[in-house]
Amino acid sequence: MEADGPLPWHMVTAVPRIRADPLAFLASVQARWGDLVAFPMPRLPVVLVSSPTAARRVLVDNHRGWSKRTAQYGALSAVTGSGLLTSDGEVWRERRRTAQPAFHPGGLTAVAEQSVAAAARMRAAWPSGGGVVDVDAGALQATLEVVGRTLFGADVAEDGERLVRAVLEALEVVVGRVRTPLPGWLPTPARRRLRRAVAELDAASAAVVARRRAQGAAGEDLLGLLLRAVDSGDLAPEGLRDELVTMVIAGHETVASALTWTLHLLAQEQGAQRRVREELEAVLGGGDERGGRAPGWDDLRSLVRTRAAVEESLRLFPPAWVVSRRAVAEDVLDGVAVPAGTTAIISPWLLHRRPELFPDPEAYRPERFEEGLPRGARTAYTPFGAGPRLCIGRDFALVETTLALAELLRGASVHPAPGTRVRVEALVTMRPRDGLRLEVRPR
Repeated sequence: MEADGPLPWHMVTAVPRIRADPLAFLASVQARWGDLVAFPMPRLPVVLVSSPTAARRVLVDNHRGWSKRTAQYGALSAVTGSGLLTSDGEVWRERRRTAQPAFHPGGLTAVAEQSVAAAARMRAAWPSGGGVVDVDAGALQATLEVVGRTLFGADVAEDGERLVRAVLEALEVVVGRVRTPLPGWLPTPARRRLRRAVAELDAASAAVVARRRAQGAAGEDLLGLLLRAVDSGDLAPEGLRDELVTMVIAGHETVASALTWTLHLLAQEQGAQRRVREELEAVLGGGDERGGRAPGWDDLRSLVRTRAAVEESLRLFPPAWVVSRRAVAEDVLDGVAVPAGTTAIISPWLLHRRPELFPDPEAYRPERFEEGLPRGARTAYTPFGAGPRLCIGRDFALVETTLALAELLRGASVHPAPGTRVRVEALVTMRPRDGLRLEVRPR
């Protein structure tokens, strides 16, 4: 392969930097070696793909030529099994067909209703006279409630904390395994933690399913669709567990991340927050201390600035900050031949920061999305992936985050908390390390 890249000794000396800040490492590699960087890995070739054209080739134009059989998704499958996030080929296509009706636009009205209700409960927990709160913790709780009541048709609060703890512990171990790979047979404490966390996930998932079975009717939500697929023999019982865990991860932590980072950025950029609040007053009214009426599904088309605030946040802090694919056969990326078996690493974090597509790329400017991105920028904007593997929950996430943000800001404003340092942690998703504290002030 003709792509340039670091020498083996570069990679050895870079290990501490990779573990401490993988985002900064990827940015430095791109800056030094360009948009197609070959890493000197001991077995199969690995390339960092940072150009929009090459990324599109992998994810869209030749998507059948690139599979998800990579180390990244192999590690995740230790937690999710063969769920939609990690499965490939015919297994993925069958799972997608089974789950798709649960994400039909007609079902998003329930998502809108539950998103507003969950955000209202989150805001009600804030100090009535204002104060400092951990918005990340609140967002995690709110998004768990929305997932439970829309995809699973029940409040999963009873098993939710148990499920989330197990997910977070399992993912922490998985990330550590990817960053410091050890032989699979080695009985490390981390592997024992992973086994315990997965067993807890299995038990919590079984409890959610048992509660629904006890209710009788399957229902038209995701859990109901999966139960019918199990009963008809189209889905194995373990497949139901895999999709349940996958949706808790994809529909809970990623959306919480989007809401948390949007609040953080609006706290930093008071002008942008003021524009959102002006829109909310125009659409929802602002004649009382609660900031007018609650938002709803019918308001979405009018909440242009509010949605733009979310989309620009997803540009700067894409929850899925890196994706990977493996070449099924030889391919050509930006004129460079790559052999079969090559792993392509694509980082939306890098794609979203190309200055020729996003001028002043580090600045938070929601008006980019109000005005409409140029075609090239729109193609490079991939917070939910691209092509046939575009995230099934994209519309779900955008509706939920936009309306939750509207409900929160119609009754309060957010500001940086004095003395608080916000640090980004690139794990499975982009999370604020040790939470994210903001000062909230009532209207």
